[in-house]
Amino acid sequence: MIDIPKIFKRDDADGNPLRLTLPLLPLRDIVVFPHMVSPLFVGRSKSINAISEAIHSRDKFILLATQSDPGKETPRENEINRIGTVAKVLQVLRLPDSTVKTVVEGKQRARILEFRPNESFFEVTLEMIEEPELNQSEKEAFFRNIVSLLNEYGELNKNFSKDTIKNIAAITDPVTMIYIVAGHFSFKTDDNQFLLETDAVSDRLTRLIELIKQEIIILETDKVIKTRIKEQMDKSQKNYYLNEQIRAIKKEMGSDDAEIDELQELEKRIQDAKMPEEADTKARHELKKLKMMTPLSAEATVVRNYIDWLISLPWSKKTKIAKDIEKARKILDEDHYGLKKPKERILEYLAVQTLVKKIRGPILCLVGPPGVGKTSLAKSVARATGRKFVRLSLGGVRDEAEIRGHRRTYIGAMPGKIIQSIKKVGVTNPVFCLDEIDKMSMDFRGDPSAALLEVLDPEQNYSFNDHYLDVEYDLSDIMFITTANTLPEIPLPLQDRMEIIRLSGYTEIEKYHIARNFLVPKQIKQNGLKKSKVLFSQNAIYTIIRDYTREAGVRNLEREIASVCRKVAKELVKTRKGVNGKAIAISSKTVIKYLGPGRNHFSLVEKENQVGIVTGLAWTQFGGELLCVETVTMPGKGEFTVSGKLGDVMKESAKAAISYVRSRSEQFNMDQHFYEKLDIHIHVPEGAIPKDGPSAGIAMCTAIISALTRLPVDRNVAMTGEITLRGRVLPIGGLKEKVLAAHRGGIKKILIPKANERDISDIPASVAKQLEIIPVEHMDEVVKHAIIEIDGKPLYNLTQNFDPDHLHDSHIVVTDA
Repeated sequence: MIDIPKIFKRDDADGNPLRLTLPLLPLRDIVVFPHMVSPLFVGRSKSINAISEAIHSRDKFILLATQSDPGKETPRENEINRIGTVAKVLQVLRLPDSTVKTVVEGKQRARILEFRPNESFFEVTLEMIEEPELNQSEKEAFFRNIVSLLNEYGELNKNFSKDTIKNIAAITDPVTMIYIVAGHFSFKTDDNQFLLETDAVSDRLTRLIELIKQEIIILETDKVIKTRIKEQMDKSQKNYYLNEQIRAIKKEMGSDDAEIDELQELEKRIQDAKMPEEADTKARHELKKLKMMTPLSAEATVVRNYIDWLISLPWSKKTKIAKDIEKARKILDEDHYGLKKPKERILEYLAVQTLVKKIRGPILCLVGPPGVGKTSLAKSVARATGRKFVRLSLGGVRDEAEIRGHRRTYIGAMPGKIIQSIKKVGVTNPVFCLDEIDKMSMDFRGDPSAALLEVLDPEQNYSFNDHYLDVEYDLSDIMFITTANTLPEIPLPLQDRMEIIRLSGYTEIEKYHIARNFLVPKQIKQNGLKKSKVLFSQNAIYTIIRDYTREAGVRNLEREIASVCRKVAKELVKTRKGVNGKAIAISSKTVIKYLGPGRNHFSLVEKENQVGIVTGLAWTQFGGELLCVETVTMPGKGEFTVSGKLGDVMKESAKAAISYVRSRSEQFNMDQHFYEKLDIHIHVPEGAIPKDGPSAGIAMCTAIISALTRLPVDRNVAMTGEITLRGRVLPIGGLKEKVLAAHRGGIKKILIPKANERDISDIPASVAKQLEIIPVEHMDEVVKHAIIEIDGKPLYNLTQNFDPDHLHDSHIVVTDA
């Protein structure tokens, strides 16, 4: 029984076990036994407070109990074992990281009776546990058994000294022996807790003997494994020595074996590979080194793999390039609808190929939104030219070694993806598609885009040097085609190496032809239907395109067509008509029935001529759109407001338009001081959609003029163009998509910049002949075509006809209609 200070004792006249009130320190993964001195590192605030309380108020006594879940940062009362050890704090040291190192000495077992309310630390009421006695004969038997096992353990573990065993054998108290022995072993926490909390001494001694036997079995198994490994190593060294002797004997006898056969085969393959002089010399040098090495050495494997890579590459093997331009054109048209410019560039290359024996492979970069057919076009190019096709995705590549390969000094080194792909395709002149070239990134391992500069430079790639091969390889015969979604993500030096071909989104007409000629037959076949039994009408396809997809490519269009085909298949199976029943016609109503209400809508021409409302034209990556520009005036103090989530460029166009109108107010028969009396508000509907770009300048200017003169705008007129302060109309982009959107919306007349007149040829003839497309150079021409006069009232007074040559005069005045 330990000597407990009287200040902790409770009055107990009946002689019951001693009860104390002490702070509690919960422990993780450790059990502190009586008679055991142990260092503890304490970091939890409650635990630090408990130690402080023990030192200052409890004569350094504290209860140590192990928590059942070591992962809990703040254990609850029911998660702390009820049997612990009363210990005395011997030393406390505060560390720089706010933790506390303390040394404690276990004194006696104790049982927690109750937890007392305390927010700062765990405080418990406990009773001391007296250790029961054991009869002499039983004690002697256990002692002999334990000492015998410790001697056996000491033979296996040299770190367990004989002095330790002697000290343990000198102990006469069985409970003390349990605690001392357990302290010298790394038993599991649950086993240690069992040795602490079990009352029966014989049970605890029996369990201790079992645990020591388990440790002995583990050490014996470990010894067997180490012996086996040592024997294997000795055997390998012995085999190596014997192999070297056999090799020397056979060399003296001039005999042949499998190894010599392998080396001779490698030498023959080097001769047949027809490598360039540099690579051939390198391969023969490595083969000579290999002959001097033992077959079992690690370096021999590295050298053999290197020689295999050299002789497996296609140094001179090529495919014959098809030079029939008409056949190539037919193949390209079979695989893709539209894409006029890329097809023309491929045919130009084939034409030059027929005239020149060898030209350096062109490096094309197809830039366009997802789903427009960039990768599939590269496959078609391979088919049209008779070349093999190989594709390498660069999305997410961030290591330079992925392109140039690893140096052979590294373990597991191998060539880069370029050389690997060439080995895979087996020829030196394939069509090589580098997909998603704009999705590369970089980190501390290097910049893969910089490594591609050599690959994609026609002036350098004839001598490409892979770090693994360490010899030059000719890439000039390869036709590289790269693909990207956005051009700005490609570094400028890399852009300079490539010929950029932009693939804009497909128009509705192009999507219709793609769906009719490619997607519908493909999905009918994939869904187990017959082409003659499922008939898609023109209106059905256009309904899917307009109401259920909004994309630049045709991936979603294909998904929606597939959805319709699946529902048709389901209906056929359900009604048991099968594929031999009556043909099913897919109309617009059928599409709505299968796919539900339309998810998209497109703008249509206004129903009547209105003041201050102008139809503009906008370009999106999904195609063209009609853009309604609304302007209203109201009495005020000259405030000018624009709304509709417009970008900075569009806001500047609005300011330019209002400045132009103010400078021409006299010619427009306006009050020259209107900007002091009226507030003007320009709004572009669908305010949740961001809008930007300069092409709405003339539309906003026309809307302002209409609102100030109270003259309506012709609802059948749509316009696009950038405006300057002098009223000049500057060119814009995306004319083809904008004109198609106007045609779809029912517009009859379109005003475009004069400089865009050259782009009219890109518009399908079937659309262009149904529209009146008027090129304009100045805002005055726009007003004449868009503003409707009322009761013969002219918009403004003109004394001379408009003359484009006067555009250089910033003070031009047009005064005659």
